[in-house]
Amino acid sequence: MARPRIGVIGIGLMGLPIAQRLAAQGYAVGVRDVDPQRVALAAPLPAADDAAALAAACDVLIVVVVDARQTDDVLFGPRGAADALRPGQAVLLCPTIGPDDTERIAAALQARGVDAIDAPMSGGPARARDGTMSLMVACPDDVFARHEPLLRTMASRLFRVGTRAGDGARTKLVNNLLAAVNLAGAAEALALAVQLGLDAARTLEVIEQSSSQSWIASDRLRRALAGDDTPRAATALLAKDAALALAAARAVGPEPVLGAAAAAVFAQACADGDAARDDACLFERALARRR
Repeated sequence: MARPRIGVIGIGLMGLPIAQRLAAQGYAVGVRDVDPQRVALAAPLPAADDAAALAAACDVLIVVVVDARQTDDVLFGPRGAADALRPGQAVLLCPTIGPDDTERIAAALQARGVDAIDAPMSGGPARARDGTMSLMVACPDDVFARHEPLLRTMASRLFRVGTRAGDGARTKLVNNLLAAVNLAGAAEALALAVQLGLDAARTLEVIEQSSSQSWIASDRLRRALAGDDTPRAATALLAKDAALALAAARAVGPEPVLGAAAAAVFAQACADGDAARDDACLFERALARRR
């Protein structure tokens, strides 16, 4: 069976390594981004002039934009992919967006005879590049069976969370709310260690081998201690995701107390001008609050 032709729309920090990973594994891959500089980074992969042209040239369209507004724009806006999608094609919805938006977009695609795969991702650019990131997938059984080889090429950590569109989004929001709690808490704790006169790097080593260890704390705080402020995961992204998680929580009950506190930390960082900075900046901010 021939491999599907792939289109990746959104060649950002995750979209670019996904496209490169699939190309390296032998898939025919085309790309589209509104930023010519991002498209240039994807060379020699062919670039489409717009989303509709990319959809016309592929069998599976992987959407790797930031939010629901951008997803709507690339799919249903002027010269959006929906203008060219054909019955039998598939669209992977990889952004972290609200479950209601996922359900709405999936229904609109399915009405066109297009398979919609709710597949938010986690793990960062390095894991996207080597195929070890996570995908949280919700779609009908037959759709999953057809596209499982592609999904496993993208993600060695492939989680089948259900058949209902939106359950991938719900799972990702729960995960990212906890990530926000873990990172905010770890930044506060390590800042306290510094004020107590402890060596920050040695304390982080203890944390990493003890009961408070978390992947995001290790990843971000090691960067912060090394003075590496290269943006890999903008503060605005977890701020957005935490806000979406709280909205989903309010739809079914009260807000999680710690989740709301972490969301407030991220929202304040954005309000203070740190939205575009790597979210490892929370450690610097926590230090500043203690001085």
